Amino acid sequence: MTAADQHAWAEPGVEDLGGGVYRIPLPLPINALRAVNVYALADGDGVDLIDAGIALVQAREELAKGLRRIGYELGDIRNFFITHIHVDHYSLAAELRQTLPGVVALGEGERANLIAIRELAHGSRERFAADLRRLGAMELAPRLAALDGGRGPGPGAGPWEDLWDSEPDRWLTDGTDLDLRSRTLRAIHTPGHTRGHIVFHDAAASVMFAGDHVLPHITPSIGFEPAGSRRALYDYLSSLRRTLALPDARLLPAHGPVTGSTHARVAELIAHHDDRLEQTRAAVQAGHATAYDVAKAIRWTRRHRAFGDLDLLGQFLAANETAAHLEVLVIRGQLTRETSADGTDRYQVAAPAA
Repeated sequence: MTAADQHAWAEPGVEDLGGGVYRIPLPLPINALRAVNVYALADGDGVDLIDAGIALVQAREELAKGLRRIGYELGDIRNFFITHIHVDHYSLAAELRQTLPGVVALGEGERANLIAIRELAHGSRERFAADLRRLGAMELAPRLAALDGGRGPGPGAGPWEDLWDSEPDRWLTDGTDLDLRSRTLRAIHTPGHTRGHIVFHDAAASVMFAGDHVLPHITPSIGFEPAGSRRALYDYLSSLRRTLALPDARLLPAHGPVTGSTHARVAELIAHHDDRLEQTRAAVQAGHATAYDVAKAIRWTRRHRAFGDLDLLGQFLAANETAAHLEVLVIRGQLTRETSADGTDRYQVAAPAA
């Protein structure tokens, strides 16, 4: 597959997926992702959206253009069903509902993230500094301090701070059935990428609107959220197994092309994390004690790049994700963790059971 073919899904336009479902990719100012898929569910009287894109003029214009191609205007949006709180999924919905009638719905597990984002947006930097100390990554601090005034690369960064001050119109609980005019969607809690991430399963049509829970070409970042959890990867692996327990469905991801089987990709993701867990354990056994040091000892991306070849945000994400893998190994009893006086987590191989 050529690079052009791999990124064809991100080209502007509308893809008719059949049954009144349309995929509208909206641009992102993030080279690694290029676009986010917004799914329009149309039934003649109006349209409901799965995710909404980022609150930038170009994204709003592309969304309006895409809706017009299928016969609707922005004012015809009835509901924004948002998979998670990240700015590329939530912020345009939060902006549009200030002047339009659409209802914004978000998983109730994101309450803690919304509160934490507000704290960051209003100048609280201590939490981010504590995260760097926990990871043993304080050497990244001077460069990260140049990002967004030192608040760090969080989902509240950027020109969207006022959008976090209001609540969504509706909090969705796990297992909620959304009875739309043309279909029923079930909201399923899938924590890991964020603590409140949800997917929307259309059992009758065998379709999974997967958000960032299952992506076809990349592995989702784990626990990249202001209200972080040590258990993020453990929860994510449990969420993947929960997805396997559902009937297989067509995968409609937030980033990347539509593919035929959610189960097939979930199996690949589980295998990837099994491999990464073994690499992580081996790095600790070799003497690397902090998440940052372990991250530097292993390879990254499908190209097996060295840690030093990653950009600044990539290095932070790699260290954060390594910490998530280390915690799974602690939960499984393969490693132990001690926190030093300066707040740095250090890991070592657990002693054999007596």
